[in-house]
Amino acid sequence: MPTDEKAPRPLGDLERLVMEQLWAADGALTVREVHERLSGTRELAYTTVMTVLDRLAKKQLTERERAGKAWQYKAAAPREEMAADLMRDALDRAGDRREALVRFVGQVSDEEAALLRDALARLEARDG
Repeated sequence: MPTDEKAPRPLGDLERLVMEQLWAADGALTVREVHERLSGTRELAYTTVMTVLDRLAKKQLTERERAGKAWQYKAAAPREEMAADLMRDALDRAGDRREALVRFVGQVSDEEAALLRDALARLEARDG
């Protein structure tokens, strides 16, 4: 199976922590602001946060723009969109997409099954 180099990859622990700060923020954050938010729970070097944000920007998971001498970062997409992209990529890589879907559905809770039924009903109504 060919691999798609641009397919989303799961986030590492530190990448996830940084992305959670960006998703929770009302606007774009500087490296210093992300570092300050993480310093309350973890001891991290400022340069480590800067490197992670730069890496996330290169992966196109964040957008950045200049604010004076600093860069400001914001998530490129909502958390839910990234989760959907990861799920779609996992299905693409599963080999037997149908079997992977059946197994996934077999593991969801009653509430999640109801959400899936509702989403499929809306899709059918939209497509007529």
